[in-house]
Amino acid sequence: MSLLLPGELAWYVTGRFYVKSDETLADYGYFLHLAGIEADLFGGKKPSEKTAHFTFAAVPFKARSAHNGTLKLSVDPVGDFAVYLQDSPEADFDDPQSFARGQCIATFQRISAVVGTMVEAKTGGGEVPVVASNVFSARLLISNPFEFAGRRYDLRYQIGKGITQFGTAAASPLPHAPKDYVSVVPFSGSALALIG
Repeated sequence: MSLLLPGELAWYVTGRFYVKSDETLADYGYFLHLAGIEADLFGGKKPSEKTAHFTFAAVPFKARSAHNGTLKLSVDPVGDFAVYLQDSPEADFDDPQSFARGQCIATFQRISAVVGTMVEAKTGGGEVPVVASNVFSARLLISNPFEFAGRRYDLRYQIGKGITQFGTAAASPLPHAPKDYVSVVPFSGSALALIG
């Protein structure tokens, strides 16, 4: 597999934002597609967090918020997230830390503040969230070679120097949050390669 060209698809992910009562938040999830991996990311099983070999986990952070009419903005600081290879998948959305298990194969850093936008619609009962989105760029800080399905890989030679990810999140939190969290919101993301 040759290095991706700028703007080519690097990955698809899905995950959840977890918020604690002190407003600390982090995101955890798994890869639906990871450029260059030539084997099934789920070992032939139905895709889910419980069968995913490749997961990610962010270092917790605090966001600031701003409002502009029916737009609710969230400004996330620069921060790191890591990618993991789980030889025996064990991630579980009820245990966010389970996404940070296995072999750490890469660490990325968001290179600027991330602005997330939630669009709300005014109804007779007030404002109702409709959709949320965000976009960020992240540079590859550390890449550790790894073996998967009988082949050797290294994300620095697959993805290059980093990615720009476009995300879409649910407008409303899930009805239940794991212990220690007050809110959980599912999301998906599509990342394009930066210049190699």
